[in-house]
Amino acid sequence: MPTRSRPISCLVTRLATATWASRPWAGSPQLPMAHATDGGGSIRIPAALCGLFGLKPSRGRVSLAPIGETLAGAGAQHCVSISVRDSAALLDSLAGSEPGDPYAAPAAGSFLAATQRPPGRLRVAFLRRPVGGEAIDPVLVAAVERAAKLLESLGHHVEEAAPDYDGAATGAALGTIMAANTWTNIQVRANGRVPGPDALEPVTRQTAEQGRTIGAHDYIRAVQTFHRTGRRLGAFFERHDMLLSPTIARLSLPLGEVRMDGSVERYQQGLAPMVAFTAVCNAAGVPAMSVPLAWTDDGLPIGLQFVGRFGDEEMLFALAAELERAQPWRDRRPEKGSSA
Repeated sequence: MPTRSRPISCLVTRLATATWASRPWAGSPQLPMAHATDGGGSIRIPAALCGLFGLKPSRGRVSLAPIGETLAGAGAQHCVSISVRDSAALLDSLAGSEPGDPYAAPAAGSFLAATQRPPGRLRVAFLRRPVGGEAIDPVLVAAVERAAKLLESLGHHVEEAAPDYDGAATGAALGTIMAANTWTNIQVRANGRVPGPDALEPVTRQTAEQGRTIGAHDYIRAVQTFHRTGRRLGAFFERHDMLLSPTIARLSLPLGEVRMDGSVERYQQGLAPMVAFTAVCNAAGVPAMSVPLAWTDDGLPIGLQFVGRFGDEEMLFALAAELERAQPWRDRRPEKGSSA
């Protein structure tokens, strides 16, 4: 069922491919940090809507053992938290590979230690709209521009620049892989039985039916698109250290807009602006974080996403800690009467 939380813009709808339930509690005095998973943005999106910090690690940074992978390497797990420090300390504990893992991120030093040193002068690119996408709300654009000015004031080099990848093809590839995985996972769990009408929500059932029709060549082409996107981002990060954008392409997610009891087409339409900036990071396997640096005039949080090169969570944590010191968010609360 939907869950309201602090602040009230975090109107969380249960999704078939993510576990959003813990996000509303994170950031409250009862729970300063909560486990989270991310297959297309589900660490970063709730963090953005709740005024929290959320970092998706690089592919293979945290082992998914005993399973091999999720979503052709798109899935990752870590946490959402109030502070950058807690997130970094937890990743120090979680990071590492297990025998037989299909992926492993490059060895890294202490992420907690990275929060205690300056990031150096970074080359930061920023986006005003999704790659290949349409214009977004001017409030979000203004939030990015203010963040760019903050970065410049901290000594970083900032310029508008976009990576060269096919955003539509990357999104379609993730959809193909998610549908195929949904069908396969249901078959494994059903153990030869046919799930009844009360066993699956309508969107899950429809997604599974889409997955049933996906051929091997379609799946392989989707994985190849992931790899091609990763190469393009790799080339981009040879020229830049960081990519800044809004975390999501809209201001808030009204309760009930993304529903599991309707058509899959309507569900996907509602979800599309939420993952317009985030999903590419899952496809490419690069680390990315949502930082609560902006607020609307009526007091609702706006998350800003920073994407780093593969395996370099240390740089992300160093920058996040610098931003947290420059513009703290721990004690920010929505103004009385704020509404999504």
